[in-house]
Amino acid sequence: MAVSRIVGGILGGATGIAVMSVIFLMLEVETREQVQAFDAVARYVGMPGSTTLGFLIFAFVGTFIWPLLFVAVEPYLLFDDSPSNGMTLGALLWIAFFILGRGDLAGPLLVVFAGFTLAAHLAYGFLLGALYDRFADSADRPVDHATREVDSNQP
Repeated sequence: MAVSRIVGGILGGATGIAVMSVIFLMLEVETREQVQAFDAVARYVGMPGSTTLGFLIFAFVGTFIWPLLFVAVEPYLLFDDSPSNGMTLGALLWIAFFILGRGDLAGPLLVVFAGFTLAAHLAYGFLLGALYDRFADSADRPVDHATREVDSNQP
């Protein structure tokens, strides 16, 4: 049962990172590459200017580290549904990203950065929680061992 929750979390993290990457790409297009979100990640780990390294760290942490943390703490979070708890985690991650990743952005560009990155983090959290929930639900349903089918009449 716990393995399916971990798998769901990792798949949710990978899906969320894919969507987040597209939103960040849209941000780069809209701002004519003034934001450089993946460079912010590289700067944070002490490798400024290494966009590729920034993206790889972003993808690894978002696919494995945050989902595993989510799997561990989700039962203790505020809401009864995992997508809402995922969005809560996404919002907390956004606060840290906004503070650490905005660099010297100011004015309207900062507002655009805030909007796109908040949307990306909330989408990430929702997908993380939804896939975690989907896999947790399927693991919790009883299986009819004679037919090897999940009893869909069970909650």
